Amino acid sequence: MKGQSYSCGLEAALDVIGGKWKGLILWQLYPRSRRFGELKRLVPGISEKMLIQQLREMEADGIVRRKVYHEVPPKVEYSLTVFGVSLNEALTPLCEWGSKHTKRIGTIHRPCDSSDGRGGQERISTG
Repeated sequence: MKGQSYSCGLEAALDVIGGKWKGLILWQLYPRSRRFGELKRLVPGISEKMLIQQLREMEADGIVRRKVYHEVPPKVEYSLTVFGVSLNEALTPLCEWGSKHTKRIGTIHRPCDSSDGRGGQERISTG
């Protein structure tokens, strides 16, 4: 991990799982290890290049363990470390919140007509 100081724990956590893909990859690696192709199928929309990059970063951060089996054909499995499992447990309430509010979030984040003069940005009502 980076030698950096953080102003709060949330900032540190987001540094580790920031972006679109890491949380989804993390979620798919619990409770069991997965092979690369399996992860590619389980995380819709991720490119092979992005999956490789994200897994490498997660391995460098100590969240994911990569195990290579020396056999033909080659076999590689990815699993969560103890550190990764603890992060996954921290994300469980966030997942539950998202599941509870999926309909509302989907309504707020619906695609916009970019011809409305707002550059495709939706105004979010707080009420």
